[in-house]
Amino acid sequence: MLIIAPKKVAEATWQAEARKWDHLQGLTIATALGSAREREAAIDARAEITVINRENVAWLVEHYGLGWTFDMVVVDESSSFKSPSAQRFKALKRMLPKIRSVVILTGTPAPNGIEDLWAQVYLLDRGERLGRYITHYRQRYFDHNPWRHEYVPKPGAFEAVQKRISDICVSMKAEDWLQLPELVTHDMPVKLDPAAETMYRRMEREMVMEVDGTELSAMSAAALTGKLLQLCGGAVYDEAGEVHHVHDAKIEAFTELLESIHEPVLVFYGYRHEVPRMKIALSKSGKRVRMLESAEDAAAWNRGEVDVLLAHPASCAYGLNLQEGGRHVIWYTLTWSLELYQQANARLHRQGQKKPVIVHRLLTQGGVDEDVAKALEGKDETQAALIEALKARIGRWKN
Repeated sequence: MLIIAPKKVAEATWQAEARKWDHLQGLTIATALGSAREREAAIDARAEITVINRENVAWLVEHYGLGWTFDMVVVDESSSFKSPSAQRFKALKRMLPKIRSVVILTGTPAPNGIEDLWAQVYLLDRGERLGRYITHYRQRYFDHNPWRHEYVPKPGAFEAVQKRISDICVSMKAEDWLQLPELVTHDMPVKLDPAAETMYRRMEREMVMEVDGTELSAMSAAALTGKLLQLCGGAVYDEAGEVHHVHDAKIEAFTELLESIHEPVLVFYGYRHEVPRMKIALSKSGKRVRMLESAEDAAAWNRGEVDVLLAHPASCAYGLNLQEGGRHVIWYTLTWSLELYQQANARLHRQGQKKPVIVHRLLTQGGVDEDVAKALEGKDETQAALIEALKARIGRWKN
């Protein structure tokens, strides 16, 4: 089986989920990421499940087209294959005759309307239901508006398309099938690249690291924890307050997560230097981004005028009613304070909220992020949890 997913999801999420299920423990999983040589080694390992990011689908087809061995393909977040002109779609389309089974997964199958469905459904049936060509699909179900260069669905087109694909598509809402709690926690693992991993481990072990020729040190347990949390996020302050960039692993995971939600999101950051990096990453997304700094910012959010609201948990942990603006929370960097954590989540998870609130937490694998998450789940107090986590890490290095 080949699993195609967003990069950060391909790095860790599928693998982490597989480890939770007893009946999957006998399966081998390979991750085809990194350099061309690393990807080739993963493919050549012939694991029962191979996970690759969507950006490398064209590479995979070019290198292994004649030797293609995957008889089942799963496309995670298939709306990223909605464009019939995209290289990733064209490449996968070429391999369809060699694939016995295709499964596509998405929470937003038609983010811009039913025109987005053609390419995705083509991956399932090679044009049997919606036509072999996008031009034929448009002619049948759309009217062309030449002035705005767009295709407008004809009356009844949505129902007609829905009927055509109903035998191979299923739409499921979790709340219809599961007894969901009002507050759902979704942890997204983030994997560091080797260079960042090396820097992180040195800081953790020696309380010192070097970035761009500048030596950064931590003189106390609390300072070390702060440096490690910053490192998990991708940048760190030096003693003069200057910011040193280390990696983009969590920023990439953050933007991919936002792409998959398609609803307004309240984002909590831990350090001020994280904000400009998030804004740069969001600058080309077309999303309406706003800092939560005033009552008017909160009002705009509740009116539905904001797609991404950036806030520090200490600045909005009490009193603000934000439940009308959305139901998704992203923690870019977690806080050790259980009180701040609970109160910040309660900005959306409160009386008047009509939907389950989902709290997404970006957790660096093997990093202090995981210690903070564990402490919060255990309802530990800030200082005690911090000290115990550091004791465990220091003890690990000594052993």
